[in-house]
Amino acid sequence: MSDLTLRNATVVTSDGVREGTDVTIAGGTITGVGVGLPEVGETIDCTGTWIGPGLVDVHTHLREPGQEWKEDIESGSRAAAAGGFTAVLAMPNTDPATDAGHLARYVIDRGRQIGLVAVSASGAISEGREGKRLAHLDELWDAGVRVYTDDGDTVADAGLLRRAMEYLADRGGVIAQHCIDPGLAAGGHMHEGSVSSRLGMAGVPRQAEETIIERDLALVRLTGCRYHVQHVSTAGAVELIAAAKAEGLPVTAEVTPHHLAFEHSYVEEADPVYKMMPPLRDPDDVAAVREALRQATIDCVATDHAPHAAHEKDVPWEEAPFGVTGLEWAAAVVNTHVELEPEAFFDRLSTAPARIGQISGQGSLVEGGPANLVVFDPAAETTPGHSFSKSSNAPYLGTKLTGVVLLTVSSGLVT
Repeated sequence: MSDLTLRNATVVTSDGVREGTDVTIAGGTITGVGVGLPEVGETIDCTGTWIGPGLVDVHTHLREPGQEWKEDIESGSRAAAAGGFTAVLAMPNTDPATDAGHLARYVIDRGRQIGLVAVSASGAISEGREGKRLAHLDELWDAGVRVYTDDGDTVADAGLLRRAMEYLADRGGVIAQHCIDPGLAAGGHMHEGSVSSRLGMAGVPRQAEETIIERDLALVRLTGCRYHVQHVSTAGAVELIAAAKAEGLPVTAEVTPHHLAFEHSYVEEADPVYKMMPPLRDPDDVAAVREALRQATIDCVATDHAPHAAHEKDVPWEEAPFGVTGLEWAAAVVNTHVELEPEAFFDRLSTAPARIGQISGQGSLVEGGPANLVVFDPAAETTPGHSFSKSSNAPYLGTKLTGVVLLTVSSGLVT
């Protein structure tokens, strides 16, 4: 454990924002939040910084088990800690897929052994993520899984999805959907629009995302299950989510840093580092998701950190896999492109994702609570040049950003 006194910061607590405030940490606990607190352990001057609850990512691909050449739980945890995250939710598109209790326990136990950040496991909705039969939802639930997704693929069978929702509704579990209609997206490598037309490349229309959301919202009305929309990328999707919330449906949504930072013109470089699913959309869509995050129509930021080895991405565009990394720079990207005030910043990056993912001990900074926090300098400029991840398929490398994570404290340990 690291005993610390953090002096003179803007501190975002569960009770609001406090200026010029100190935070003391001892024995893994936040022992004080106030002005002029007695010194504990090492003292750090945090003038000009924000201190808030450690960031929480509800959409992280750690690749273990089965694809450790891309990433493993240790390297992913190091990248998360470098980015200010104290908790991550691992996606189930591993090999084998996390579709049974013992596989979820493996991920959780490995995270605990490594001890850098809290690692939770999501569970697959279908066996093997094949969309044919329900996964072992009861085993996964008993293992502590609360979020279920076939992320990387959409659950196309509405009947199967309905049964999963009915099972989870009474328990309070969450269905998180990768909303891309496989038929409409078939053969697409980028957003369907002016750039794809100019390049002569098959595109993925906005409707591929929006039709799945519309269908799934009908099932939410039918079952009452909590429903989370992953990686929102279109203005139309934002409108659907806003209407669902106005209706009182139990719906939440996330947006990725890359959909906040980039639009489809970047694809003209033909660099597969900009290839992801859903694809980068047009500037109107980018403006819509930024504003939706400001207004909390989109509840949180989730990285969709998706590592790939260099040899997998260093191929022609059409042959490259979808996905980019982003854990280390998510806070800076949001700060650069959305410019949230401190309270909203920590809500979207910490409090809301912890609530959505049902991750205990995270998302709040309160005296007497666990010491999971981050010190963030919103004014410092940085140009990322390396990564703690095993993979470097990050569109932020070499790009100037505003905002730097100075210190991450996870369970009282400086990581």
